[in-house]
Amino acid sequence: MSEITLYGSPLSLYTGKARSYLIKSRLTYREVLPNSPHFEQTVLPKMGGRRSIPAIETATGEIIRDGGAIIDYYESLNGNLFSPGTAKQSIICKLFDVIGMEGLLRPAMHYRWNFDDFNRGFIQFHFETFAPSNLNKQEMASKRMNQMREAGRSFGAIPETFELVEKLYCDLLPKLNSHFAAHPYLLGNKPCIGDFGMIAPLYGHLGRDPKPLSLMQDRAICLFRWVERMNRAEADIGEFPDQRDSYLEEDKVPDTLVEILRHVAKDFVPETKAACRAINEWLQEQENLTPNTPAERGVGMCTFIVEGQSITALAQPYRFFLLKRVQDHYLALPSAEQAGVDGLLDACGMTEVMQLTLDREIGRLHNREVWL
Repeated sequence: MSEITLYGSPLSLYTGKARSYLIKSRLTYREVLPNSPHFEQTVLPKMGGRRSIPAIETATGEIIRDGGAIIDYYESLNGNLFSPGTAKQSIICKLFDVIGMEGLLRPAMHYRWNFDDFNRGFIQFHFETFAPSNLNKQEMASKRMNQMREAGRSFGAIPETFELVEKLYCDLLPKLNSHFAAHPYLLGNKPCIGDFGMIAPLYGHLGRDPKPLSLMQDRAICLFRWVERMNRAEADIGEFPDQRDSYLEEDKVPDTLVEILRHVAKDFVPETKAACRAINEWLQEQENLTPNTPAERGVGMCTFIVEGQSITALAQPYRFFLLKRVQDHYLALPSAEQAGVDGLLDACGMTEVMQLTLDREIGRLHNREVWL
């Protein structure tokens, strides 16, 4: 297949998702930073006016912005190669995609921006690479780093929550490690869409920045092996006795995944409920919100309780754009299969999120998420 240009960065959380998919699909691509005249003049205008990564440019000049959209595009061409066809696995797969893209942002931002003694030089180097050669790289990097540090605060990573954020993440590490000690990927011997969602925070921030990388390598070696595995074209499953390229048989969802989801639910469910309320209240106030208006990543703040502690974070419509894909897939299942999924979601503590919807749907138009 013709070469693809991936606009991204090793530092970028969201680029990690698209890059891993391209690697595992054995698609020929080259990765470049979004700092060239060609990007500014040709690519950016086709990105719906939103300066973000990742984006791809195909050999024919088509531009696709957003990791999820990039994966959708190639999944439609390759026969849904990484999308399980059974009921429980397909729902769990899509749910992990949402959690990877939205549910681990707080620890990802905390461990990047609140450990300067470990991370500062590493992060500074990468942010300087974004600056064109004719500009002051240090000045531009510092400005952008300050903006991203503030973004980390908007996700709820502030001094008052540091201890809780670290506890939740450090309790998650052994659960992930136990799963990947038994299985190379989430659902067996090949990656699924959920793996690509999870690799976004677990590589770009948590599996690469010095502080969280040392934590992962010290406490979760099998998880670290999965991070390596997700960035290699081959299956890379030599330490496992079963070498078949397949998902687990009979729609099996391992108990280790149930444990992971039950733990994630402690944080993810209350935040999703609070964000849903906040965004719907915001929508009620938008009397002139015309169809196809861009849906910005944040529309105010929401407050929720996790293990007795209050957290305030940005209410992000994109979470519900992703979540609706899970909900729609569930509704399309036969009633008998829905019953089996219901029991699984209940065991995972995730039933409530399947019922949370916004008063206005979100679609995509001209490479942007928009209100319908």
